Amino acid sequence: MAPTALFIGGTGIISWSCVREAIARGWEVSVLNRGESTLRPLPEQAELIRCDVRDHAAARAALEGRSFDVVADFLSFTPDQLAATTGLVKGRIGHYIVISTAAAYKRGAPLPITESTPLVNPWWQYSRDKIACEEYLTHLIRTEGFPGTVVRPAHTYDAGLLPSLGGWTDIARMRAGRPVVVQGDGTSLWVLTHASDFAVCFVALFGDGRAIGDTFHITGDEVLTWNEIYSELARAAGVDEPQLVHVTSEAIAEELPELGPGLIGDRTHSVMFDSSKVRSIATGFAQRVRFSVGARQIMELHDAHPELQVVNPAWDEAFDRLAGRAVVSWGPR
Repeated sequence: MAPTALFIGGTGIISWSCVREAIARGWEVSVLNRGESTLRPLPEQAELIRCDVRDHAAARAALEGRSFDVVADFLSFTPDQLAATTGLVKGRIGHYIVISTAAAYKRGAPLPITESTPLVNPWWQYSRDKIACEEYLTHLIRTEGFPGTVVRPAHTYDAGLLPSLGGWTDIARMRAGRPVVVQGDGTSLWVLTHASDFAVCFVALFGDGRAIGDTFHITGDEVLTWNEIYSELARAAGVDEPQLVHVTSEAIAEELPELGPGLIGDRTHSVMFDSSKVRSIATGFAQRVRFSVGARQIMELHDAHPELQVVNPAWDEAFDRLAGRAVVSWGPR
């Protein structure tokens, strides 16, 4: 009989690839979500439990009498949400994996980042909430023997996600020969992980006793500067010489406050990760999708789906203002 896995989420940037990987490895997969995704449809082998996990009564009824070997929770963003979701499945599972974030790690700490790097992020509420989720799960593990594991993705993408600051607005500006704003001087180091690579390591943790009670981050090996990331996107978009202008993160945050927490609390700082811990379980794993390939996948999907080519007019105007004040530009070398 195949082992069973319940995904809470399952059609997001990361979770969709994990669903597919679990099925490929022989897991019997159920997915609890609202069933509204059209960009990332579920494989036909997956069972859809159509339900909003925030509707606790409906979720409890949908899972009544069912048990799972593994539950993968992609939708708990606050301790209250995590408490509700763990309460739904407590006593009926073998392993519970909750998604946290590598943005919880203290920025400016020595590189490479390991799982023992302190969790500190005073700039970004999202990260602080995820840290609080980890603390809640740790309490359950220590006081009740709850079979929990924390997984921290770094910047993970698939063909449906543009990892640049402005998303498709940046690509539209590149293709129009207009300047594209890059934070800082563009030379800080960054790690992008394709969701399919993340999924290989993630599913390797399923039901493994070594993972229970522990914490892992999952990232790729490739380290790029932001200049290189934008240049790869430009090449994939058919732009030979993108005009990149460099603006301080503080100036961007002042102009576009909604981007400030994630920018100053995460992307501004150089990162490198030591992923040997998860690879001691996902033995033999090596990154398969480099960003040069991933960038082409992004452009192919977006060019085939005009509805994904959404320019944010407010951001576009703000980038014009920021570019007008910038003094440094950079092109491919």
